[in-house]
Amino acid sequence: MFIIGLGTAAPPHRYTQAQCWAAFQGAERFAQLDRRARGILQRVLQHENGIHTRSLALESIEEVFAADPDTLHRRFAEHAPALAARAAADALRQAGLEARDIDGVIISTCTGYLCPGLTSYVAERLGLRPDVLALDLVGQGCGAAVPNLRAAEALLRAQRCAAVLSICVEVCSAAFYLDNDPGVLISACLFGDGAGAAVLAAAPIAGTRRIEWKTARSLTDPAARDALRFEQKGGLLRNILTPQVPALAAGCAASVLADVLRETGRSRDEIGTWIWHAGGRKVLEALQAECGLSADDVRWSSGVLSEFGNVSSPCVYFVLAAALRGGAPGGWWWLSSFGAGFSCHGALLEVA
Repeated sequence: MFIIGLGTAAPPHRYTQAQCWAAFQGAERFAQLDRRARGILQRVLQHENGIHTRSLALESIEEVFAADPDTLHRRFAEHAPALAARAAADALRQAGLEARDIDGVIISTCTGYLCPGLTSYVAERLGLRPDVLALDLVGQGCGAAVPNLRAAEALLRAQRCAAVLSICVEVCSAAFYLDNDPGVLISACLFGDGAGAAVLAAAPIAGTRRIEWKTARSLTDPAARDALRFEQKGGLLRNILTPQVPALAAGCAASVLADVLRETGRSRDEIGTWIWHAGGRKVLEALQAECGLSADDVRWSSGVLSEFGNVSSPCVYFVLAAALRGGAPGGWWWLSSFGAGFSCHGALLEVA
């Protein structure tokens, strides 16, 4: 399988962490939080956490305080299809394909729910054929990109499709609100909105970098499920985010990497470019320590984290696009996503 087109999209309004802190301080809801909760917000937003700006589907940061279930659902329903379609259109343009050339579309999300799913809305916006195979995947959290791409690979290998559109889109601000729960508060300080898309085919195309998907592996540990997941409470999605996540992510990621290297007969030193999910500064630091990486090895992920925050499942599309734009040298690349489950996924790419 080859990645022949890649696209990303983010909302036009971008906010600094300082702007978020200023808005929180002036909000009535902030004054209703307990002292510990206010301290968490101040510490995360004012101290260096690797994030400088985030793109959010908000006309003003004050909208984050309108957090009733209907408002949050409308935010997702309005912005998720638009972001997904923008990223997909960019990927199609890069691949030199028209919407009618796509045989399958797979869309992953976890920050909202629509029925029919996002594929219905995105197919309409793009003008995909009525007979396109449309699959909606939900509930995989930040790690959804690699399973999505593996599903596309299966369709291509089975010769059910000649070209597949893979999309991940998250409107994390549709799950933002403030209460005294640390996981809810930290989530509101770290996550951003965005979409990523890739066009996959069985053969490369001329005129673009050759990105071949060689093999992939996944690991799921249900015993660690409660370390990172969503729950529904009071009609709202509540992110459960525990302090164990960085170490858990790093350990699982190292295990998946070791399995693939052993399977393919490659060594870690042969990996020239690392495409990691940018879950946060502590996550990237844990990955460095566990996998023996330098700050330079995670620079593409750090750059995306700084500019967009943790955009959840689309993150690795953003990081891959940044590495390609930045002229990362060809050779063996490692792409890894991880999240709710607890699950971790990795793929070995050969880039020319």
